[in-house]
Amino acid sequence: MRDRYFARSRQTVSAARQFTAETLDVWGVAHHRDDLLLCVSELAGNALRHGVPPGRYYRVRLRRYEGGVRLEVHDSGPGLSRTRIGDGYGLRIVEALSDRWGAVPRQPGKSVWCEFGAPSKVSPPPAWQFLMEPIADPAAGRGHARERLE
Repeated sequence: MRDRYFARSRQTVSAARQFTAETLDVWGVAHHRDDLLLCVSELAGNALRHGVPPGRYYRVRLRRYEGGVRLEVHDSGPGLSRTRIGDGYGLRIVEALSDRWGAVPRQPGKSVWCEFGAPSKVSPPPAWQFLMEPIADPAAGRGHARERLE
């Protein structure tokens, strides 16, 4: 297991991605590499937008188990959101790419995780096929002002 804390800053998304890439290299894990890097970007971005109060941090944790890797992003925000998965593409991407994913409350905040098993002998369809649903109004349900992260 490896984990690292990241400050509340947009620049830390690329640092979280780099940490994940380095960890996968150390472990010699090549399967699902691109998918894991995309998922850590999405989950770290979500943590920054919705789960890390000013002055706090988020944590990226990677666990290697027989046949796979588990990625977790822990934040210290208000807990689980009632937001539906369809309100943005981030969790849809995680759902499409990973074998399993979920979120659990913790004190404080929550942990959002996804798991990737060993490569299968049958290739699934490309993930982008799952993401091509048309959106009637991309701004629907997003009436809140975006907070500027520094």
